[in-house]
Amino acid sequence: MASALINVPKRAKRGDVIEIRALTSHIMETGYRRTAAGEVIPRDIITSFTCRYNGREIFRADMFPAIAANPYLSFFTTANESGTFAFEWIGDNGFSQTASAAITVE
Repeated sequence: MASALINVPKRAKRGDVIEIRALTSHIMETGYRRTAAGEVIPRDIITSFTCRYNGREIFRADMFPAIAANPYLSFFTTANESGTFAFEWIGDNGFSQTASAAITVE
């Protein structure tokens, strides 16, 4: 099972631009490699990442076979109100990973 590391500031002032960092562990097999016997190793990648701030989508990324294992994403948003960031990774073979982090806006 994959694990996620999330970095969101615990506190921010209203209107501050904050950095959000998210990393999840995943092997990310492209589907292009072969075993020593010549058989294709099936594709197994994360295909999308979504971040929601109090239920509203603020960031989305679509991923393709060239993405590295253990994908790391960093992006910025404005701290408008206290609440929760919800993170979701979706991938091949039924892969789904979620995480969340709270922020207090003063």
